[in-house]
Amino acid sequence: MPNFTIKNANLYYADFHALKDINLNINDKDITTFIGPSGCGKSSFLRCLNRMNDLVEGAKITGKFLLGEEETDIYKIDDVSELRKRVGMVFQKPNPFPMTIYDNVAYGPRTHGIKDKKKLDEIVEKSLRDVAIWDEVKDRMKKSALGLSGGQQQRLCIARAIAIEPEVLLMDEPTSALDPISTIKIEDLVVKLKEDYTIVIVTHNMQQASRLGGHTAFFLNGEIIEYSRTSLLFSNPKKKKTEDYITGRFG
Repeated sequence: MPNFTIKNANLYYADFHALKDINLNINDKDITTFIGPSGCGKSSFLRCLNRMNDLVEGAKITGKFLLGEEETDIYKIDDVSELRKRVGMVFQKPNPFPMTIYDNVAYGPRTHGIKDKKKLDEIVEKSLRDVAIWDEVKDRMKKSALGLSGGQQQRLCIARAIAIEPEVLLMDEPTSALDPISTIKIEDLVVKLKEDYTIVIVTHNMQQASRLGGHTAFFLNGEIIEYSRTSLLFSNPKKKKTEDYITGRFG
């Protein structure tokens, strides 16, 4: 069942046509990866899914982005913070807030009106346990999050994103700034999180896309060339451009 249905989506940055007629169903409780060469539109499309492009001067988006069973058109939601509660985001570089580990995770729930200390404690602990970092930080909760390693910071940012229990978690190359061991930890975490969340990941790393499974969309020049189950796309691509890209003939 789709959690996100995108119909005839186009994105323009002033005169530049960045995304062209994108049609895509993003499945509920699944991992969808976006692959393709730099500048092909995959991150631009990801940012359309929680209206990050609203902040870009001259950006214009057409088409429909329908979220959830009730098919809410996200571009008709008046309060963007309500959308971001449902669609969380994790960025390429870990970006913890310059505050304590505890306050980083409690930030979203507090913003959405949860003030009860006991409730906040429960949310913070559960979120940190869900990203498998609780044991590493439970004695440092009042210390600055900036003192954590890069891999720990990224897991903290994921904990911060899931603390408000979004339906969808967007990740823009979440491991590209991390070492191989931290990368594997984040990948294992993503596979675990798909039990509770719909996950959409932009990655430059095709091995990562194939390891994560689910479904994969191959972007090229602002279009989706091919979209299918990840195992099929890598083992038996239907389009020659897809085959050329995944075999390293270009990109």
